[in-house]
Amino acid sequence: MAEAKQAAPARRKHALSLRHREALGVEGVLNVESFDDTEVVVETDAGVLFVRGEQLHIKELNLETGSLQLTGQVHALEYAGDGPAKKARGLLGRLFK
Repeated sequence: MAEAKQAAPARRKHALSLRHREALGVEGVLNVESFDDTEVVVETDAGVLFVRGEQLHIKELNLETGSLQLTGQVHALEYAGDGPAKKARGLLGRLFK
């Protein structure tokens, strides 16, 4: 008998949702490169996203669906790169050109 394969969850396209500068939802997440309470570096479908703020915490991360939920005081959102095509060199390769 053939086994039924369970379909993988569909990845969502990149999107941001910021509520009251205290709750950030990110879709299209490929990887979290680094994080601490003042900066979270996230690789997304749209490039590397730097989230800067205070008391930042990763509330939820699901790489299968590409979603990330952060809490804390968000001060800045900044993108670097053009998307996953730059992935081949990795984050350190881009920093040390």
